[in-house]
Amino acid sequence: MKSTGHRLGLLATAIAALLLTAFGSGVAHAQGPITLGGGSGLVVNGETLCTLTAIGNDNRGELVGFTSAHCGGPGAQVAAEGAEAAGVVGTMVAGNDALDYAVIQFDPQKVRPTNNVNGFQIDSLGPDPTAGDIACKLGRTTGYSCGVTWGPGQDPGTIVNQVCGQPGDSGAPVTVNNRLVGMIHGAFSEALPTCVIKYIPLHTPAVTMSFNTQLADITAKNRPGTGFVPVGAAA
Repeated sequence: MKSTGHRLGLLATAIAALLLTAFGSGVAHAQGPITLGGGSGLVVNGETLCTLTAIGNDNRGELVGFTSAHCGGPGAQVAAEGAEAAGVVGTMVAGNDALDYAVIQFDPQKVRPTNNVNGFQIDSLGPDPTAGDIACKLGRTTGYSCGVTWGPGQDPGTIVNQVCGQPGDSGAPVTVNNRLVGMIHGAFSEALPTCVIKYIPLHTPAVTMSFNTQLADITAKNRPGTGFVPVGAAA
């Protein structure tokens, strides 16, 4: 016959196993990298919602991405929308208010870059679109939409496309044939709805910032982001 002490020891072991199963071992497990790409939602400084334009590497080998400058300036802390508990995954390191771009340097230990978000793919960089080109965008607020390009905007570096945008879509990638050509800057006018609404398929165009113009400014100033190549694109 087994002793009472032995039986109590077995009982204690069983209880400990149950507690470990119910509450975990108490050992912290590191969360894996967060997947981010053009069209992913960002949270800047814990409050401002914007959209990531694209992600890739610059000529320094750093993992960088872009969004609108009016989302935040150099030093602003960037988290991934929906994964805020993971904390800061990047920091804004450069920007230009006139051309409305901000460069984000991401932590490669925390971010897994992708060129496809919900089926929206960025294969490479492309030339500025011309009148008649069909442009598409993916924003964290209004999702996917496409429309014709009308031509250059009134301000330097701007293009007018019949895609829609609302707050939170700032920085959203604009592509033509899966090639990145710009980022959403704002609405062309407040006279009409900024997106298609039920039964009214008419909305104001969006103003897109030319990504080529932005990259030229970055290169001229030798800022982080110089020589940017989107993930998945040929160098």
